[in-house]
Amino acid sequence: MKPSVYSFTAENWKEHVPGGALNYWLEGLRGKKEIWDKHLSPPLLQGLKENFSFDLPEISKVQEASDGTVKFLVRFTDQLEVETVAIPFHKSMTLCLSTQVGCAMNCTFCYTGTQGLKRHLKSSEIVGQYLVAHQWLKNHDRVSALPKIVFMGQGEPLHNADEVHQAINVLSDRLVVGVGHRQMTLSTVGHLPGLKKILAFPQINFAFSLHSPFPEERIKLIPVEAKYGLHEVLSALDEIPLRKRQFITFEYILIKNFNMSERHADELQKLLGNRPAIMNLIPFNPFPGTTWERPTHDEIETFKNLLVSRKLRVMVRTTKGDQILAACGQLKINKPSSL
Repeated sequence: MKPSVYSFTAENWKEHVPGGALNYWLEGLRGKKEIWDKHLSPPLLQGLKENFSFDLPEISKVQEASDGTVKFLVRFTDQLEVETVAIPFHKSMTLCLSTQVGCAMNCTFCYTGTQGLKRHLKSSEIVGQYLVAHQWLKNHDRVSALPKIVFMGQGEPLHNADEVHQAINVLSDRLVVGVGHRQMTLSTVGHLPGLKKILAFPQINFAFSLHSPFPEERIKLIPVEAKYGLHEVLSALDEIPLRKRQFITFEYILIKNFNMSERHADELQKLLGNRPAIMNLIPFNPFPGTTWERPTHDEIETFKNLLVSRKLRVMVRTTKGDQILAACGQLKINKPSSL
């Protein structure tokens, strides 16, 4: 199988394209490929076209919600599909990228977990999601600047750490795509082998799916807790070098009658009070077949105030895209395309 042109950084391309031609090659990849005929020698261009794949994934379906969220069904060359979501925030867009077809973590608050893992995505397929979704947004006058990125779609990013790492390198390369490291966030449930590779990652932002400060409760939501325990994962998170005024985001799904008591607030203060942490409270987003319930607005406010009174940094995530099952925890593909 030919390597994809979308899996290479500018530095990687130096092994394949002579220095004088490199900028023209990269410029063509970013836009109009006609520039190659003017500035690349025919033998070089022919060799590159013969030895590399230019295939991008296809958008097979688009759903738009009234709040401006757009959900893309993205199909790869093997006909397997993932969902990619464009989320509007203050006149800008954030693209929520998938890193696997399905997911092996089997988290009970997440619709993707009911699908199981089909396969890991290659770095080029992760980059390809961004490129095709960004192009659709540009074609429909939905975005001007480069969208931000969250690796929070289908899959556990650190279960596919090496490919995700290379995708970050490509997406952040200013000569290739050019999304800034501070504009990227990776979310993990705490896959420890992958987490230990984070020290080699660029300094992007990191989010950790906490959801309960009590391991015996967390395991009911995140089965991998049995293998990679909370306190061991927290110790690994503590090793991540942070920029000045940078925090780890601790995501916390709010589930009615489960994890929103004063007892939880007390334990969260003990756990996070001395860490560079921001809590991101996420009201549970229901999906077909779940037994968990979403709390009311008043219950959410009450729990938030319990945390604030304990001097924790807290924000509540606004639910977007739930109308089209595109909100946090609602992504799932039931079967590969029949086309």
